[in-house]
Amino acid sequence: MNKGVYLALFSIGLAQGMKIPIHYFKNQEWRPELFFQTGGMPSSHSAGVSTLTTYIALQRGLPTFDFALSLVYGLIVMYDAQGIRRQAGELTLKVNSMNELIEKIHKDESVEFEQEAPKKLKEMLGHQPQEVIGGALLGTAVGLIGHLCTKKNRKLSNFGVKFDKSWF
Repeated sequence: MNKGVYLALFSIGLAQGMKIPIHYFKNQEWRPELFFQTGGMPSSHSAGVSTLTTYIALQRGLPTFDFALSLVYGLIVMYDAQGIRRQAGELTLKVNSMNELIEKIHKDESVEFEQEAPKKLKEMLGHQPQEVIGGALLGTAVGLIGHLCTKKNRKLSNFGVKFDKSWF
């Protein structure tokens, strides 16, 4: 695998790991299982595609086909993360609340009703816009740092900036 893939995967893992302390800070509840769940702040989808797009832009340049492909793919992923998947999550909230309502109705009936309770659907499928932006910013930072760490004394012709070891 190339460095861009490694950086994108690292960024996804970093975003997933950041969800645990962010959730704890907001809710005073320690939930390590959030590392393996979708949704929440920051969006790991956005972080991964932003890292790859930033890395490609800095390594290969903005006018390349690689960058164009990565940018369009990244925008689609981020749109999907906060659009379609978010709507599916909100629909799931409604379905779960209907199940609770049905259970309450059945408990009040005099007729005995036995049915295995359906498994509750996962409610956090997508992201709010600020979670997508947070992931994109994290991914951009990881892509930039990854680029700077892999190239020493590289002149970025697209930006007219020369980086050297003394900056770090």
